[in-house]
Amino acid sequence: MTTFYIFLGLIVLVSFLLIVVIMVQNPKGGGLSSSFGGGGTQQLGGVKKTGDFLDTSTWVLSTALLVLILLASTTLIQGKAESSIDVTDQTSTESLLNTPDPETITTEDSSTDNE
Repeated sequence: MTTFYIFLGLIVLVSFLLIVVIMVQNPKGGGLSSSFGGGGTQQLGGVKKTGDFLDTSTWVLSTALLVLILLASTTLIQGKAESSIDVTDQTSTESLLNTPDPETITTEDSSTDNE
């Protein structure tokens, strides 16, 4: 179960980073891309280069989010499967066979009540 909580923390972190990267982008060419460009001939990193970085980071973070969600769900399913009782286990079937019959218990109790 601890692995699930680790994946859950990573999912929250990646989701926050993805929100930040998407909010920084502007589909009309504004946002962070144009502020680095400066609008003139001098460019710090270039508008195209910054736009490519933001686009690539969006795809990487969204893919990482999808993979983390799938891994978290598989660890949750495996955790539930490990905690269930295996019916083919000999010890569990033997313990079921060694339990007293409920009819026997009720008849013994009823015989003591009649006396």
